[in-house]
Amino acid sequence: MPIETLQLEDKKITIVGTAHVSKASVEEVRSTLRAEAPDAVAVELCRSRFEIFKNPQAWQNMDIFKVVKEKKTAFLLGNLLLASFQKRIGEKLGVKPGDEMRVAIEEAEAMGSTVVLMDRPIQITLARAWRGLRFMEKMKLLYGGLLSLFAVEDIESEDVEKYKEMDMLTSAVEEMAKYAPTIKKVLIDERDAYMAKKLADIPGKKIVGVVGAGHMQGIAAQINRPLGDLAALEEIPPKKQGVMKWIIGIGILALLGMGFHFGGVKHGYDMLKLWAACTMTCTAVATILTLAHPITVLVAAVAAPITTVIRVVHSGWAAGLTEAYLKKPKVSDFETLPDDILKLGGWWKNPITRILLVVCFANSGSLVGMLIAAPMMARVAMQ
Repeated sequence: MPIETLQLEDKKITIVGTAHVSKASVEEVRSTLRAEAPDAVAVELCRSRFEIFKNPQAWQNMDIFKVVKEKKTAFLLGNLLLASFQKRIGEKLGVKPGDEMRVAIEEAEAMGSTVVLMDRPIQITLARAWRGLRFMEKMKLLYGGLLSLFAVEDIESEDVEKYKEMDMLTSAVEEMAKYAPTIKKVLIDERDAYMAKKLADIPGKKIVGVVGAGHMQGIAAQINRPLGDLAALEEIPPKKQGVMKWIIGIGILALLGMGFHFGGVKHGYDMLKLWAACTMTCTAVATILTLAHPITVLVAAVAAPITTVIRVVHSGWAAGLTEAYLKKPKVSDFETLPDDILKLGGWWKNPITRILLVVCFANSGSLVGMLIAAPMMARVAMQ
């Protein structure tokens, strides 16, 4: 595993690069800490992730209704996809993802060193990443994430060896960047700058930092010229106004108006029925694919023609809340969640992940229906 030693004035900073799912990383962290006996140990964790390390059952406190209401479905889905990818790679390597961080914390506490959480809060990182993406980038990213459910099963022995020599999480981010190029800036580059500043500010003569190997080069490049203030990287950008969604809605209403004005009432109603048929059918089919409750399918279908025009809410939001109400997750569902996300079928079997799929699939179905119906309506309006 790579190790970088830096001198910052009178402070010695040793950075240990890890692969997150490597036994060699775990031993390298342990031996480095025992050899250095540092004043402080900085780990690539934020407070919320640290709490999960301390309390692995934290999933059980999740309020799925709140997740859907606050429109954080995509955040949670992305988190679970990444967790699934990491855990399955870890199982192939015979190591638990994050074991090197656990060892770093345990060794630091045993020798009386200060433990410093140097990563940016995950909620801020995800919010900055998500709000920086365009709509199509978000769809491509989720699609690529779903494909990863199949990918791990096909990993060959040489791929397993490759993961032992690299930062697997950074590799996954690089893979995501193929679908959404702006994702790397937030998940890697910004966090490099953030952690460099945190490391530079830790008091003490001897510091050891434990980070993914993919962050080492970025941190080392910025440690001697860290940011003056972290506030800029801790800001959550305001939500985009989404002008396009209103343009689409107004465009559809204009098409309907043209149909009623130039073709008469019957012509207009034919266009209205065409819009309803396309959006309802596509949304219903997409929701059925999640094995949702029949009432959920009905709610999604009925909401689709309205929510695709008046885009204050989405059909997926209505469908997700309905599914959550009809098939409210039990405590046992939260307990089995870490294992269920390892299998493709588990995402449909577990009510928690099925609710997330309902939201995403229903919204995607509505979008497909809208894209099919709009040009058909335009042709009818011009007749």
